[in-house]
Amino acid sequence: MLDARIRPLLGPSLDRAATWLDVRWVTPNRLTLAGLVVGLGSATAAGARWWAVALTLWLLSRLLDGLDGPLARRRGGGDPFGGFADIVADFLVYGAFIVGMAIGTGAWIPFLVVLLAYYVNGAAFLAFSSIAERESRQIDDGRSLSFLGGLTEGTETVLACSLFCLLPQYAAPMAWVWAAAVTVTALQRVVLARRTLTGGAVQP
Repeated sequence: MLDARIRPLLGPSLDRAATWLDVRWVTPNRLTLAGLVVGLGSATAAGARWWAVALTLWLLSRLLDGLDGPLARRRGGGDPFGGFADIVADFLVYGAFIVGMAIGTGAWIPFLVVLLAYYVNGAAFLAFSSIAERESRQIDDGRSLSFLGGLTEGTETVLACSLFCLLPQYAAPMAWVWAAAVTVTALQRVVLARRTLTGGAVQP
């Protein structure tokens, strides 16, 4: 929901950072890998109840995730595997962080429900992206895949997981709310996909 508003605000800063990072030994894929490693470190810290460390690493991993795309575009793009690796890394970090929260807080049931919601939501947007490309109905917003908007997107995920670290004593009820919000997003994407793939206008 917030991505369309946040991306134009952060874009210039990320582009400037990509300019600074544009040296031979830094590549978009290495930034993706660094974000993955740091994100897994955040999940590990959450499992150990090191909440300040988990939050710091979580935000750093999301920053690295935001820099690989601008650096790739600065170098002309054209690396399909880079886009693939970025999505896989995101899914792995998101899932691992939720597992870490479940271990750290002991709130297994609500965080398992969050994982299920992630699974359905991810399936909805990945299936749409694949079929939309085949039907030449892609959504071109500069990203590797066609993303259907919804209530919870990348910005909301960063905020929600940050709150889990800041307020771990309330993680269980927050996880229930987050699972519900992600489920609503999955339903929104199903509805938008149906409209788009059955002849409606392509939805941003």
